Amino acid sequence: MADAAPADSRGGRDGFGRGRGRGRGGRGRGGRGRGRRDDGEQAWTPVTKLGRLVKDGKIKSMEQIYLFSLPIKEYQVVDILLPKLKDEVMKITPVQKQTRAGQRTRFKAFVAIGDHNGHVGLGVKCAKEVASAIRGAIILAKLSIIPVRRGYWGGKLGAPHTVPCKVTGKCGSVICRLVPAPRGTGLVAAPTPKMILSLAGIEDCYTSSRGSTKTLGNFVKATFIAISNTYSFLSPDLWAETAFTMDPYQEFSDYLQKAGEKKPKY
Repeated sequence: MADAAPADSRGGRDGFGRGRGRGRGGRGRGGRGRGRRDDGEQAWTPVTKLGRLVKDGKIKSMEQIYLFSLPIKEYQVVDILLPKLKDEVMKITPVQKQTRAGQRTRFKAFVAIGDHNGHVGLGVKCAKEVASAIRGAIILAKLSIIPVRRGYWGGKLGAPHTVPCKVTGKCGSVICRLVPAPRGTGLVAAPTPKMILSLAGIEDCYTSSRGSTKTLGNFVKATFIAISNTYSFLSPDLWAETAFTMDPYQEFSDYLQKAGEKKPKY
C-alpha cells in the first residue's frame, strides 16, 4: 500500500503530459489568445485621440493627418481612411542568434503596401513563425505609410505620372536614384524598386542603383527613402501663402472631452 500511493500520484500527473495537453487545448493560453485577437479585429475600440476622431468620422482623409504631422499609433486608422490598400511580401529571410542552448532561428519579413494612388508604406518584422512575421510587417507598414509626391516630365497635361525631380535614397551600401521619365516610358527599374514604385502610383520613371543591391532589404529601404524625399524640398508651386487652420485636436477638443467622460466603469 505504501508503494501504491506514489505510483497513483505519478499516474495522475502523467509525467507533466496532461499539463502540456491542457496548455495546447481549447482551454489553454493559445485558445484564449486567439479568441481575444478575433474579438479585437471585429470590434475596434480606439485608445488614442486620433483613433476616436477617425472612427467617429471627424477626420475623413489621410491628408488632414499629414497636414498637421499627427503620429499614427493604431493601424485601424489607415484601414478606415485607405480601404483599397494592397500588400506585397517582398522577401522572407531566416535570421539566427547564437545562444547557450544552440541557435535560435526566426524569420524576417519585408512587406510593402500601397493603393497605387499616392500612398506607400514599408514594414519589417521578425518573428518565430512566418505568418506572424508577415502579419506584424503589414501592421508596421500601415503605421509608416507616407504620401507620394508626383509630377510631370514635360508639359503639365493630364494627371501627374512621374517623380517631380531627381531624388536619391540610401540605405547601407545601396543607393537608389529616381529620375523623371516622359509619359509612356513605364518603370525602367529592377523588380524590387519596380514593385515599390507601382504601389506608390508612379507610372513612368527611370532608376539608377549602386552598391550591393542583392541585399534586398537595403534595396527596398533605399527606394522607400527616395520616394519619401519627394516631399523634402520646396518648389515654386508650393510658394503660395498658406491659410492656417486649427489642429484637429484643438478643433474637436470639446468632442474629445465629452468622449473621454463616457468611459465605461469597471
